[in-house]
Amino acid sequence: MSVTLLALYRRPEGGDEALHTFRRRYRDEHLPLIRQVPGLRSIHVASIDRRLMGDDDLVLVTRMVFDDGEALDAALSSDEMKAAGRNLREVAPGIVSLFVAEPDAEMGAIAADLPAEEAGPDRG
Repeated sequence: MSVTLLALYRRPEGGDEALHTFRRRYRDEHLPLIRQVPGLRSIHVASIDRRLMGDDDLVLVTRMVFDDGEALDAALSSDEMKAAGRNLREVAPGIVSLFVAEPDAEMGAIAADLPAEEAGPDRG
């Protein structure tokens, strides 16, 4: 079953100029390194459009999907991921949180059971 490495990025200190610099370096430096990580099946990057709840000042979310835990573990120990990690510490110092997310069988079964007429455009 697939495993997700989730990266949440907060707004860097320094206003719009610092945010622009972070986004440029993330796009031009970090993403090309991440794309080289072995076992990475897909990568999805989304800008935070608006906050509905919570106190975090998130600006970017990246979801990296691997086939399973073994593939993620191999990726995390790879030279490519180590290079990406070194770069991340330069590009996003103190503004990133990383999480490993695995499917939740109990919650997933409930979520998957949503009737089609209730699913809406983003759920069906």
